[in-house]
Formats: sequence, C-alpha cells, structure tokens
Amino acid sequence: MVTTSSINNMNILDKLRDPNYRLSDVVNIQKISEFCRTKLTAATAETIAWISLILIHASTIPTLLAVMSGLTEKMPQIDLVLFIWAGLCLFFVRAAILKDMVMVITIGFGFVVHAVLLALLIFK
Repeated sequence: MVTTSSINNMNILDKLRDPNYRLSDVVNIQKISEFCRTKLTAATAETIAWISLILIHASTIPTLLAVMSGLTEKMPQIDLVLFIWAGLCLFFVRAAILKDMVMVITIGFGFVVHAVLLALLIFK
C-alpha cells in the first residue's frame, strides 16, 4: 500500500512506475466533479450568452458596411432588423433586471454602433 508520505516524496515518473501507485490517492474525483458542476457550468453559460449577443449584434453589420461602401444597394430586410433589435431589447431588459452590468454594457455598446451605422446610411 502506498502511503501519503511516500507519494509526496516521489516525483511523477516514480509514481507512474510504481505498481502500488493509485491515481485515486492523488486525484480527488469528487472535487473535480463538484468544480465542473458549479463553477465551470456557470462560467461556460455566461460566456456562451456573451458570445451570442456579440454574434446577434454582428449579424447586420456586414450588410450595412457593404451598403455604405457601395458594394451593394440591397439593404437588409426590415423584418430581420426589427426582430434582431427586439431580441436585443429583451436581452437588455433581462440584463437590467438581473443587474448584469457586463451584458448591459455590451448590449448598450451594440445599440450605439448600430445607431451610428444607420445614421451614416440615412444621412449619407
């Protein structure tokens, strides 16, 4: 049987070569599982939500830039733009209710960028 003091005195290669060595003596699977269920899940969900907001904001920017540069005369369909803005407004209200300042700032910045691009198109 491998004791805790002998594990601490062994380097990693000695541990791997030792036939009495058990990985469970060193690695606590319960702590890893708890970390994945609590911290990693919350961080991943927040990251995915943040990236989805950026992608929603970016969905009309290529078309608006193409119109501004004269590459095309075709504007995005108004219903597409209205649904995107309605969804972003609902995300903004949700973020304000939850007091999630990162989302509020991200969505607010996206609104400003879209408003500037639309103003450049209208007053061009």
